[in-house]
Amino acid sequence: MWDLVANLGFGLSVALTPTNLALCFIGCLLGTLIGVLPGIGPIATIAILLPVTFGLTPVSALIMLSGIYYGAQYGGSTASILLQIPGESSAVVTALDGHQMARQGRAGIALGIAALGSFFAGTVATLVIAALGAPLTALALVFGPAEYFSLMVMGLAFAVVLARGSILKAITMILVGILLSTIGPDITTGQGRMTFGFDWLSDGLEVAILGMGLFGIAEVFRNLEHNEARQVAHGAIGRLLPGVPELKQSAKPVLRGTVIGAMLGILPGNGAVLGPYASYALEKKIADDPRRFGHGAIEGVAGPESANNAGAQTSFIPLLTLGIPPNAVMALMVGAMTIHGIVPGPQVMTKVPDLFWGLIASMWIGNLMLLVINLPLIGIWVKLLKVPYRLLFVGIVIFCCIGVYSLNRQPVDILVLTFLAVVGYALSKFDFEPAPLTLGFVLGRMMEENLRQALIISRGSLWTFVERPISAVLLALGVALLVVAILPAIRRSREEAFQE
Repeated sequence: MWDLVANLGFGLSVALTPTNLALCFIGCLLGTLIGVLPGIGPIATIAILLPVTFGLTPVSALIMLSGIYYGAQYGGSTASILLQIPGESSAVVTALDGHQMARQGRAGIALGIAALGSFFAGTVATLVIAALGAPLTALALVFGPAEYFSLMVMGLAFAVVLARGSILKAITMILVGILLSTIGPDITTGQGRMTFGFDWLSDGLEVAILGMGLFGIAEVFRNLEHNEARQVAHGAIGRLLPGVPELKQSAKPVLRGTVIGAMLGILPGNGAVLGPYASYALEKKIADDPRRFGHGAIEGVAGPESANNAGAQTSFIPLLTLGIPPNAVMALMVGAMTIHGIVPGPQVMTKVPDLFWGLIASMWIGNLMLLVINLPLIGIWVKLLKVPYRLLFVGIVIFCCIGVYSLNRQPVDILVLTFLAVVGYALSKFDFEPAPLTLGFVLGRMMEENLRQALIISRGSLWTFVERPISAVLLALGVALLVVAILPAIRRSREEAFQE
């Protein structure tokens, strides 16, 4: 207990430096902005800003990028409540009752309870990360290459099950991502692979270019395809601070949402996305009058928003302790750590404790900043919601091109970005989700490295993956997940759940 307090104190001393405080504020402000403005998203923003982090220390870079991620969860609720257009996919559920409350003249209360619930959930999730960090890191140190390989296989199995749409398409995207990760030098020999004689492929594809192409510019294409119909809720926002009756009504949903979100956020394969849906389903099921849901029930805002933010922050746990990114945003975080020469995994806590504890402490500070940014500045966010998207997309494209060019200062990278953007747009037209591809791309190289190490240790025997108990259990879980997901009854219910 005292060790935890001492470590958090050390983390605060790192996070409270003027530079880190400023970068935390910038990250939270940018996150709120891109959460409020539908059609940009944290994945594209983090990918765009990866080159900017070159001149920062590793801890400062990750503090800013993580602020963008959990800040977007806060901002997404504003667009959901006022526009009924979720700024973030995880804010879809908030739109159901939040917008109805806005239409009833209770927009301020909906926004206030969303911000307060998010703040509470984020604070608790930060404590969970701090408490689980040391035990999970100690467990991870027991892992060998075989266990890490099996853990990544299980993570990709989760990604398949939790991906929207067809399971076959999700598997295809993951395999394409793994294939793309093999471009560049061979891990053992350094011999170029799949470069087709092009010098610009000799070092492989950059994760930042992949993210900007598939998520940034492709998202611009998708948004320009539809005519805008932004109707901000009319009438006064009203008071932002909920009264005692609203707080009593929301207290238990906030607690339940925090627990659900924190638990699901740890799951690999983007389990955090399930948090708001699971929370909403639970609140509706245990409500005295379920018919109120969809018509302005405050519990339908409080629970999902808490689950949303708790899940966003606990998704850092697999990244910081095991080195496994559970979703596409965390995959880009791996890219950011790699850029700065840090290998994600259990040794982060021991080798760079200022990064581990500084990042955790910054989440506390960031949650407090987000409370200040979201409630008093609501008038500014409302005005920004009225900005036509056609005025925003030019800036997004320009920033993407500048960011890509700054990576290697090669004009060919702009062409690769354009090609990936067209591919990303085409994938969406055929209902292929790009997030599993990104996860497969980041994990692919790590999987190959651990696979080779395990085979070298076992002298080429594949039995090493089933002879080691932890590895065998992880592989069995991954296979079981896929088998269950393929069963006709489960597949139908899964598709119905995603459709709903």
